[in-house]
Amino acid sequence: MEPRLILGIGELLWDFLPAKSAGNGTTAKPTGSLGGAPANFAVMAGRLGSNTVILSRIGRDELGRQAVAKLDPLPADTEFLQVDPHHPTGTVTVDLKDGQAQYVIHQPVAWDFMELNDDWVRLAERADAICFGSLAQRALESRQTIQTLAAQTRSDCVRVFDVNLRPPFYSSEVIQESLELATVMKMNDAEVPQVLGILGLPANDCNDPAGLRRGAERLLAEFPTLRMVAVTRGGCGSILVTRDSADDHPGIPAKVADTIGAGDAFTAAMTTYLLLGASLATINEAGNRWGSWVASQVGGMPPLPADLPARIKSEIEAHFAAPGSPATTGRPAATKAKAGNPVK
Repeated sequence: MEPRLILGIGELLWDFLPAKSAGNGTTAKPTGSLGGAPANFAVMAGRLGSNTVILSRIGRDELGRQAVAKLDPLPADTEFLQVDPHHPTGTVTVDLKDGQAQYVIHQPVAWDFMELNDDWVRLAERADAICFGSLAQRALESRQTIQTLAAQTRSDCVRVFDVNLRPPFYSSEVIQESLELATVMKMNDAEVPQVLGILGLPANDCNDPAGLRRGAERLLAEFPTLRMVAVTRGGCGSILVTRDSADDHPGIPAKVADTIGAGDAFTAAMTTYLLLGASLATINEAGNRWGSWVASQVGGMPPLPADLPARIKSEIEAHFAAPGSPATTGRPAATKAKAGNPVK
């Protein structure tokens, strides 16, 4: 089978992590880590065997040149990156509190001004899957470009809307329009009540897995194009919900270095296995395996040991081959919803 074409559309930026003591009474400069959810997603999807392309915009500056140099050896095509002569490459100041990342996202930057062009449209028309978020739609030009590209994809293209609620860079209009285009929605558990509230849907019972599932079902009922909603829960795993089934994964234990890019790795593995036609339980296992590994590393594009993809693939397969595994028993939380009535 030919490798699938997957596009990561949106922000490409440098996360500047907190400076560390140099050990001689001085403080080193903040550490720059290349990222941005669509870029992290594309790199991981490429590592999992797909042909991936990053569609973003960088400045004509040193950080832009460094971004291309960083990406060149990685399995994500940078040929179609746009170069902005007027705006700088995107940067984010990151503060880590108890291992959790907090962000100051600077603006305006190059990825706020992504232009629609023929090359990008042709890629969208060929794509097997695309991933886009809410953050890159904070500026009108990029928002129009992203939504036009999503609308240009084939009917069978997997269109992943990866919610990324970074105040004040989202609106009810962006969430609504994105969900009308998406076939898959991914968010974390803290974002579920926020998204429901933004859309005017009941949001007061999303405090446990059952409530999160009900929230996902409300979104599936509200947006006919959606086929699946994924809710990540950090170290507690994730829930995948479709109109007729659901799977609740408990998570994979990891010693967390930082959480940057972990959700993007989950999304890349989820998308990859979804394109392979895997079961919900397998998709969930793959997402958690890869998300856990990235959380154990520093940054969103950590170096990949040569043997790791084969090892994680074998762990996924072994998990479902074991006696009593979900392959034969089903997870306790995986149940069927009533046909035609996914919301109670």
